[in-house]
Amino acid sequence: MDIDRLGDGTILRGGDIDASRSRERSRQRRLLRLAVVLICVLVYVWFRLLTGDPFVFAMPEFVDQNPEVILSVGLMVMLAGLILLPFLGAGRSPHTVLRPEDTGIRMADIVGADQTRREAIDTLNLFLAHRTFAEEMGGTSRRGVLFEGVPGTGKTYLAKAMAGEAGVPFLFVSASEFQSMYYGQTNRKIRSFFKDLRKLAHSEGGAIGFIEEFDAIGMSRSGMNTGSMREGITGVVNELLVQMQSFDLPAGPIRIVSAFVDFANRWLPAGRQFRRPQQGTANVLIIAATNRAADLDPALLRPGRFDRVVHFDLPPRADRDAIAGYYLDRKSHDDDVTASMIGELSSGYTPVQIERLLDEALICAVRAGRRAMSKMDVLDAKLITELGLAQKVGYEPLEQRRIAVHEAGHAVLAELVGRRVEVASILRRSASLGLVAHGDGGDIEKHLTTPAEARALIQVAFGGMVAEELEFGEASSGISGDLAAATTIASQLVGALGAGGSRISLEAASMPGAGNLVAKVLGDEASRAAVEALLLAAERDARELISANRNALYAVADALMDRDELAGDEVRRLVAEHRTSDAAAR
Repeated sequence: MDIDRLGDGTILRGGDIDASRSRERSRQRRLLRLAVVLICVLVYVWFRLLTGDPFVFAMPEFVDQNPEVILSVGLMVMLAGLILLPFLGAGRSPHTVLRPEDTGIRMADIVGADQTRREAIDTLNLFLAHRTFAEEMGGTSRRGVLFEGVPGTGKTYLAKAMAGEAGVPFLFVSASEFQSMYYGQTNRKIRSFFKDLRKLAHSEGGAIGFIEEFDAIGMSRSGMNTGSMREGITGVVNELLVQMQSFDLPAGPIRIVSAFVDFANRWLPAGRQFRRPQQGTANVLIIAATNRAADLDPALLRPGRFDRVVHFDLPPRADRDAIAGYYLDRKSHDDDVTASMIGELSSGYTPVQIERLLDEALICAVRAGRRAMSKMDVLDAKLITELGLAQKVGYEPLEQRRIAVHEAGHAVLAELVGRRVEVASILRRSASLGLVAHGDGGDIEKHLTTPAEARALIQVAFGGMVAEELEFGEASSGISGDLAAATTIASQLVGALGAGGSRISLEAASMPGAGNLVAKVLGDEASRAAVEALLLAAERDARELISANRNALYAVADALMDRDELAGDEVRRLVAEHRTSDAAAR
């Protein structure tokens, strides 16, 4: 095999890789052993036939004469088996063996996360070409890789794709399945798991073990009572540490042959002793997945055990577009549903959540009697997955108008300050009587927020209160959540971003009794005054914008009264048609 192919970013394939060659040699040895056994049996049968002593298949004479004894012994054996079987199986490894054809997942199904995918391919190539890497370059391939990240980011999915591409047995197990009610059986199950890995690796050219929720057995031993928790924490971790170094242990047949060789060598002089049989290191790759890597025992993460930690983060905008495109190719949708639109709506989503969003959109389409999802279905699905199902509660007409004006105030202000409205609704969802969802509105995802953008968000938060006061003379209790959101943003500006005239970070300050940043800011007199000034300024600006664009406010409110929900495009059209020019607004 050409060693240069190891790092070119493609997966090694074909019969020239070390794992395939080892698998072929194992197959040939099995065929040879079978042929030897069959030849011996055939020679013996042929000899019996030639000597006139053919085989006669019949029950032994003792069985015919004493059937009651055989029945009694059989019943006793069955009873003993029923009693002993649970204990005999208690220490067996609980893993499930998956073959490449069982997973149906390949690296081509991994979209987005290019760097993570490349890291997985490099690890897989080193696993497949372990002997070449060791003999030609003197290196040692990775024995353990830890996948760490929040749930739903594709850790298990990528591991199964690696197993499918490697063409070797994939031993899947949940860490909690190792735990047993019998003392000592947890460690025994772990030993059995690694023993099966080594056995399959020697016979198949390699084996991959995947341990899901690894923190269930790999928690840190520090601070634990090693007396009472010996098997629960310390003993289990100690067993893992030993087994991660056990890949060069000989298999059962080799140990038996070695025992005979050692016995014979006891009687032979030093120069004539037999050589002990040698067996190479098992080609095993352990992949563990967890979302609590910080809680793992540090000894597990040292080189030689889990050599590499691969982080699975929430996908950025470009990766979300790629993931959405992958799923949209498999789901029925209208032309207005694009990967870019899904990527924009799914900020902060994991790949699993993106798929769930599209499945929920298909459910919305089915509920409406259509066979393909539309853009509005996707928006409805986003609200359903985040806030729950919409409910018409039968508002009193004046109250319905107040809620419509309140949400229209948020929507109009969001558009006026440069936010992009996704949907506006006056349907009840969970504890919310209405909502306006809005985002940055750019094609490129932003990771930082400037003070000007934070002040714009405060203005949007005041939009509902200002709109109610202009229309009805006073605001309702619906503004409580808006004021809390505005206060939180202003406190972050003052306490963490230095926007209150001081460069002191109250986020870093230690104040007894202050459990969060808002409490710290409001507990400081100067900072509290700065927050109040920010809020009053934002309220004044919001009032000016809403007062200058009352026609847009009423147009959006009237549309919400008629249809309950408006898509972002409809809100933008109404605001554009009725907004006052910037010069007039100022």
